[in-house]
Amino acid sequence: MQFKDLHLNKPILKAIIEKNYEKPTLIQEETIPLILNKQDVIASAQTGTGKTAAFALPILQLLFDKQEASKKGKKIRALIISPTRELAIQIDENFKNYGKYTNLRSTVVYGGASIEPQKEILKKGVDILIATPGRLLDLFKQNVINLANIETLVLDEADLMLDMGFIEDVLKIEKSCPKQKQILLFSATMPNKVVQLANTILNNPKMVDVTTSSVVTKNVYQTLYYVPKPKKIELCLHLLRNTIRGSVIIFRRTKFGVDKLEKALLKNNYNVDSIHGDKSQTDRQEALKSFKKGTVDILIATDVAARGIDVKNVDAVINFDLPNLPEIYVHRIGRTGRAGKEGVSYSFCSADEKSYVASIEKLIHNNIFVEENHPYPLDPKAKPEVHKKKGSKHKKGRKSEASKKKKKRWY
Repeated sequence: MQFKDLHLNKPILKAIIEKNYEKPTLIQEETIPLILNKQDVIASAQTGTGKTAAFALPILQLLFDKQEASKKGKKIRALIISPTRELAIQIDENFKNYGKYTNLRSTVVYGGASIEPQKEILKKGVDILIATPGRLLDLFKQNVINLANIETLVLDEADLMLDMGFIEDVLKIEKSCPKQKQILLFSATMPNKVVQLANTILNNPKMVDVTTSSVVTKNVYQTLYYVPKPKKIELCLHLLRNTIRGSVIIFRRTKFGVDKLEKALLKNNYNVDSIHGDKSQTDRQEALKSFKKGTVDILIATDVAARGIDVKNVDAVINFDLPNLPEIYVHRIGRTGRAGKEGVSYSFCSADEKSYVASIEKLIHNNIFVEENHPYPLDPKAKPEVHKKKGSKHKKGRKSEASKKKKKRWY
């Protein structure tokens, strides 16, 4: 199938050709006709499968078919809710690229940035709004945003949105839109809470499922290293010196872990930057921009960057800490091996992470190759570290030596 077979109009097709896209991906092929038919859709697909274009192209088409001629007095007719700022910015870039030959205007609003410039753009009028939930509700409460004309509502990365605690915000936003609207829900995984949300707000939706395991294992060569936790930084340096070449994303579980590893790599003269939740929006965008341009070779990130960050030509991914949810592993390694290219993932497993490997292998229906030939092997008999809280050195009910001495009391 070609894009022209999807009944998209000439201005949108022209923009697609300029991006050198020839054939739609599976998610696009299945989803675009349903959206053009104005049906509610639940789509299960991981990032890197062309998911954004799967809803952006048909939305542009639907709005283009009945748009007003002038740019003045534009009303928000499509609303896309995204869990993270990075993903929201990226979705907006996609809408601008695909809609460049139409008269449609889009903008993005998110927290962590000045609200006044966002208000100014909204006052001029837009057709398509991409937003994170918190900032959207702020602007709505201030009467800057009017949701009365919404025709299509998109909930992108719904599972991540719910994990981040946005369920109440999402329900408030949905209720503030007109009853008669099309709702599109995109989610990488379908846990119960996502299914419940879909059942609550969608109207007789069509299901589209693009399974994750086949997408992952085809283009990404996966390697597993069993290593003691204190030796992970040494193993990381060893691989960067001897094995890994090109651009690398390293995933850590915590912000503290990201900062610690960044310091170690900078000390060893590596060209590195990082993104995590405590960094300002400007710093996060700058780090991402530097990595995309290639001025930075290594990007260290928490899982806020595991979804939706579209960086072409990532050569390798390192799972410095294994995630406790197997789906997160799939998203992480999906940062490499994109658009038909090959990538490599290196996963470090300490004694207390062994159970995570089993659940990952179960999800991807494959055994990950274990590399035993490295300088820091884990003793097979090694037990997980148990961190005991240090209590008082005195036994309960015993007086200290000082209190045993006779003291004059006030009574």
